[in-house]
Amino acid sequence: MQPFDPVNFRGQFEFFQHNPDWVYLDNAATMHKPNAVIDPMTVFYQRNNSNVHRGAHSLSQNATRAFEQARDDIAAFINASERQQIIFCSGATAALNQIAFGLMHTVLKAGDRVLITALEHHANIVPWQLHCARFGVTLDVVPLDAQHKVDQQAFSRLLQHKPKVVSFSHISNVLGHIQPAAQMISQAKAAGALTVVDGAQGIVHDSIDVQVLDADFYVWSGHKLFGPTGIGVLYGKTAALELLTPLFGGGEMISEVQFSHSLFNILPFRLEAGTPDIAGAIGLAAATNWLHNINRNEMKNYKAMLLNQFFEGLNKIDRLDILSSPVHNAGIVALNVQGEHPADVAELLNQQRVAVRGGQHCAMPFFSQLGLAGAVRFSFAPYNNEADVATSLQALSQAVEILTA
Repeated sequence: MQPFDPVNFRGQFEFFQHNPDWVYLDNAATMHKPNAVIDPMTVFYQRNNSNVHRGAHSLSQNATRAFEQARDDIAAFINASERQQIIFCSGATAALNQIAFGLMHTVLKAGDRVLITALEHHANIVPWQLHCARFGVTLDVVPLDAQHKVDQQAFSRLLQHKPKVVSFSHISNVLGHIQPAAQMISQAKAAGALTVVDGAQGIVHDSIDVQVLDADFYVWSGHKLFGPTGIGVLYGKTAALELLTPLFGGGEMISEVQFSHSLFNILPFRLEAGTPDIAGAIGLAAATNWLHNINRNEMKNYKAMLLNQFFEGLNKIDRLDILSSPVHNAGIVALNVQGEHPADVAELLNQQRVAVRGGQHCAMPFFSQLGLAGAVRFSFAPYNNEADVATSLQALSQAVEILTA
């Protein structure tokens, strides 16, 4: 394992060579890709392109080996106990939709309950709503405390209603707050619930050992982990995955098709209908293998240092309402300029070539409860540096001066 060198790390991303005057702080939305990810995808398309699993020729067999090796590499990255526990999908949203649809036809019945939190991304709200309303399942929501963190006492109380499923985000995509995931999973299991964790931000922040974490499902998107867009992972314990009715039907996910009936294939294929994103899987595996060779604890500490510097600078700027806490934060800060719309603040930062996100960040219920139009979100990655912190703080200070003049 190599020590983390922030200068060398940043140098592996050609984006910054082509955009040297930009400060990119929209990493919670998507991260840039190193050459270690881009190159193997290019090689596949230029030299080895072929469909997988169904071809009789050697090109197809080679592509199949590369695709299935990607599954093995990703299983090792999160320490899955079995390779078939890695289901490729288009991202965390697709995975959560598969889980919500699949459990509604097997585990969840009329009168049952699903428990989520008030911090959730729309992808962990809307799929449950679509199916809960249709099948008579109640969707309960854990409120937040005064620090905008999941109210753990309320969580314990709501578990007394014996929900069949508990689904929550490992890390808030709006605030960066890290949830006590292992504790919440343990409590939910003691209440008899299946556990689903939206790990779209969690997989980025820290090394994930799914056997230690012990969630029944853990889902994530490749593009937030330095990988390509359009590919993601639905991890599930084998017994939990077997409970899922497939959301998509078609090729490869069946073992037999008659006009009168069809029989599903074994895992993982029964949940992977159609031609997969072969190059995307190869690119995502390349990202995990690349990260495996870097000291991620040092990387995390470096990002925490940048975050602390940013918070220190924010304290020197007047008229800011900071929604995020610096404690147990994965590198995301949401804030507002008092009396100003977040879109206006984000646009002024854009004019100074600081890339942030302004809006509701697919968390409309959270902002509705606060009575806010949204927030400006700064999200850090290990390829950011101290100059990015200083430049973004200066740009924000100037934006406040312009808006308050």
